Formats: sequence, structure tokens, C-alpha cells
Amino acid sequence: MALDKILPDRIGFGTAPMGNMFRAVPEEEASATLNAAWDQGIRYYDSAPLYGAGLAEIRLGEMLSRKPRAEFVLSSKVGRVILDEVESGSRDLGEKGSLFADGRPNKILHEWTADATKRSIDGSLQRLGVDRLDIVWCTTWRRTSTATSGSASSRKPGPGRSGC
Repeated sequence: MALDKILPDRIGFGTAPMGNMFRAVPEEEASATLNAAWDQGIRYYDSAPLYGAGLAEIRLGEMLSRKPRAEFVLSSKVGRVILDEVESGSRDLGEKGSLFADGRPNKILHEWTADATKRSIDGSLQRLGVDRLDIVWCTTWRRTSTATSGSASSRKPGPGRSGC
């Protein structure tokens, strides 16, 4: 299906700042921002497990839990799995550096296997409190991978394949 058939409008809400991107965002400010977006007619929301180690998805899910599911389009990303394990001390956030230094302290697993893709989606569904994602973006797919041959991350995307 073409994206122009799925997306309700030309503008959406990217939730990276709701994951404490660049600074700690108080709960009240995050909630007010998300509610203001809804009140102004925004109906497409994009998130990712990386955003604050799931914090953005949790905050977005809180707001969307009070809205009819049929009235919004929701996307998230794969390539990272948020673990229950908490990191202490200095965190290795990889190529994203300190963008989400004020996010949740959960350990983030960077993995592009088929299993990790499923776990990433399941985690996003749980944090968002929804039964489905309308779009799953694979924005961190790498052409080179240490994955074993045949895993989703070792194949170049093509028709009918996600490449994730």
C-alpha cells in the first residue's frame, strides 16, 4: 500500500524530543506537547525504541490510550531492542552519542536480525499500549553486518523484503 493512502496528512509528529532528546523534558511538558499536537489536528505519530530507551513511546502511548485507535496513524522503528536490564555508570549510546543521555537507563541492544526485529516491534507495541503499528521503519539497516547469512540483516532489501 502506498504511503499516501496510509498517512492522514502531510504533517506528523516526531516524538524524539519526548524521549528527552538533548535535555530532560518534564512529564507535564511532554504531556502538554502531545495533547497540543492532537488538539491541533495531528494524527500521524512517529516514534522509536531509541528515543530515550523507550521513554518517547511510553509518553506517546499514555496520550494515545485516551484516543480512538482508528483516528491516528502510528509508526515506530526497528534495529534496537530495549532490555529490562538497567545500565549504570557511563553508557555507550553508539553513533547517537549523548542525544538521549537523559532517557531511561535501560540497556539498548543494537541488533538487526529477524528475531530482534520481532522483539523490537513487540516492545514498541507494549510501551505504546496498542495492538498494531501502521508503519514500521527500518532506518538503521546496515549493508555490512556481523549477522549470519540468511538472517534478515544480511540481505539487501528488495521487493517483498523488509531488509530489517
